[in-house]
Amino acid sequence: MRISDYIGEATEYDKKEMLEERKPKSWLKSISAFANGIGGALIFGVSDDEELVGLKDAKDVSEKISETVKTKMDPVPQIILENHSENDRDFIIVKVPAGQESPYYYIGDGNRIAYVRIGNESVPADATALKRLVLRGSGSTYDSLSSRYPLDRYAFTKLRSVYRQRTGLELEDSDFLSFGLVDEDGMLTNAGALLADESPMRFSRIFCTRWYGLSKVSGVMEALDDKEISGSLITLLQGGEEFVRNNTKKRWKKTENGRVEMPEYPERAVLECIVNGLIHRDYMILGSEVHIDIFDDRMEIYSPGGMMDGSLVQNLDTDNISSKRRNPVIADVFSRMNYMERRGSGFKKIKEDYHNAVNYRPELEPKFYSDISSFIVTLYNLNYNVPVEKVSIDPKKVAIGVAIDVAIGQLNAGKGTIDKALAVYAQMGTDTVFGRSDVAAITHDSVTAAGNLINKLKDAGLLEAVSGYGKGKYKFVNPQ
Repeated sequence: MRISDYIGEATEYDKKEMLEERKPKSWLKSISAFANGIGGALIFGVSDDEELVGLKDAKDVSEKISETVKTKMDPVPQIILENHSENDRDFIIVKVPAGQESPYYYIGDGNRIAYVRIGNESVPADATALKRLVLRGSGSTYDSLSSRYPLDRYAFTKLRSVYRQRTGLELEDSDFLSFGLVDEDGMLTNAGALLADESPMRFSRIFCTRWYGLSKVSGVMEALDDKEISGSLITLLQGGEEFVRNNTKKRWKKTENGRVEMPEYPERAVLECIVNGLIHRDYMILGSEVHIDIFDDRMEIYSPGGMMDGSLVQNLDTDNISSKRRNPVIADVFSRMNYMERRGSGFKKIKEDYHNAVNYRPELEPKFYSDISSFIVTLYNLNYNVPVEKVSIDPKKVAIGVAIDVAIGQLNAGKGTIDKALAVYAQMGTDTVFGRSDVAAITHDSVTAAGNLINKLKDAGLLEAVSGYGKGKYKFVNPQ
């Protein structure tokens, strides 16, 4: 590893030209921030303009670093000191893994300050960030903490109804404890409070707006429609979906043997974005809500709180992001209801939905952005400024689609089942891999009913099993 390999990794890298013995806070704040975040490396012997100047006595510097960390940090974080030589110069690389006993404080000069990393700076943690660090250090999450609200004062009819519909099972009273929605004393956890019909968490809301034009700038008319949704997380999800349906359109284009539907936004991508916004938002950030803003050319879904590990999603490979859940209790309940999978594949699903759209173009690739306090997904309107007669449709894709449509129409099943099968094909196409939970999300049925539909399609030769994605995964094939 060369020093130059670290340079440019702004969030995980910091540098000092020399060891400032009389000003230990100048570099210990980086040690604190790295331990409180996702880890990082502090390199001694590199100037502010990133010139490799080296150290005069690297061994002495190494010993003083180790001693200073022990006496001026609480708790003492794990550090790995590496002596490094490059271009006939000596350097010290201090590697700091993400700590498990946060907050990690600098305690010199009568101070007790925990630092966090924002961009390429180490700054004092504010009250919210400090609470977050305390939770992490205690092995707890916000949604698992007990609230002051007793279970017997709140109803969960919406949760029970949707749970029954999507799983085919009843939500028993004993499930509230085993799912982590209530504690041993009968008090709701924060997750339970967020899922109650009349949720007492007043900051848990969705603000939806259909703006006039391409921005929020005042003009002749600012908004065409708006809605504020409050209540259970289930109510927020369903209300957000309904607002999007009411404020977007679906085109269709005739082909020789049928027609091809062209929605402005893939429905599954929208659902995935709203679910992620509700499940992964930082509920410790008060005074902010999930926002759905629809413009003529795009939709933006904003959620309070950035990536859980402090990384910036725009700098990551979104096809290969490991699943880290800020609210695991809420995520587990939504997973049980087949709104999401337990493995982290949401970003990939959203992009796949766009890639499978008839009029997708590379410039319409969904965009993901995050900083320390926010996460924004931008979905582009597939039909914006594209006359329907100008849409180029792959004849092979249409032929396959028509053949499958015909085959589905010939299933030995009732009209309701056939309509559901057609809806699944319209969402999945021939390239997307899916399972029972995906089908249940489209048909609004239980996973048992979704499994029965998959079996009918398999028996008709319309599905093939796909390996490498877990058990029970399929995709549509071209019928022979």
